[in-house]
Amino acid sequence: MTQTQVAISKTSYTIKWDKLPDDFQLPDEPVENIYHPLLASALREILEIAGFITASMLIASNFGICANVNEKIVVKAPDWVYIPNVPAVAPGAIRRSYTPHAEGDIPAVVMEFLSDTEQGEYSAKSTYPYGKWYFYERILQVPIYVIFDPNHGTLEVHDLVEGHYQLRQPDANGRYLIASIGLFLGVWQGTKAEVTANWLRWWDDGNMLPWGVERVEQSLQEGIQQGKLTIVNRLLARRIGAIAPDLRSTINSLSATALDELSEALLDFSDETELVTWLAQHQA
Repeated sequence: MTQTQVAISKTSYTIKWDKLPDDFQLPDEPVENIYHPLLASALREILEIAGFITASMLIASNFGICANVNEKIVVKAPDWVYIPNVPAVAPGAIRRSYTPHAEGDIPAVVMEFLSDTEQGEYSAKSTYPYGKWYFYERILQVPIYVIFDPNHGTLEVHDLVEGHYQLRQPDANGRYLIASIGLFLGVWQGTKAEVTANWLRWWDDGNMLPWGVERVEQSLQEGIQQGKLTIVNRLLARRIGAIAPDLRSTINSLSATALDELSEALLDFSDETELVTWLAQHQA
């Protein structure tokens, strides 16, 4: 057992980081809507496709994070949580909850999605069972607390500074660097799983990381592009022969539609001059 003595709001708290007993009955609150689980799973999906997730991490949604405060067990279930380092559970075991310190790192990031019925995500209630804001800030001391309003597409990132959350301003692109993950978090409006809404997305250095379906579509388009480029190169070899490197570079940058047009036009070309003229007209 790990125990912490803290003074919060002039009140002394004894926090014990005890793993919950196996027979502890966790709260079983219904999920408010189908959108919140989709938001959470989409965030994880992107990280998984990007190869970020390792076996030592814990990334979960609506999952109980626990502490024993003044001999009372407190459980909060963030809509999304990222914990960098946790020990593996025994083979066949299922992790039902998580107690920081006793089972691994404190969460590096917690996210809450604003509900339609209340704004408990901002609750600083300092008495049992404690508000979410209070629990993350004062008891767990989570470095980054994210609050997202799906209805309005507004995103807040709060950094823990000297024991209190401070609202961070976004960068010029309206995004926030999440240093522990090494990616930028931002809002994107579009459609996933037949739901058109505001979504949280991850970016690297200016590039939005794709969902699975987007990666498949991207790979398909790349395959189509490469196939059309192969056809154009074969026609070039037959009609014109070798061409200058700068022309080759220009052709490689053409869109799939432009490659279709060029493959038809090449049937009438007899030398490189006609190719140069066509490319100049296409780029104009």
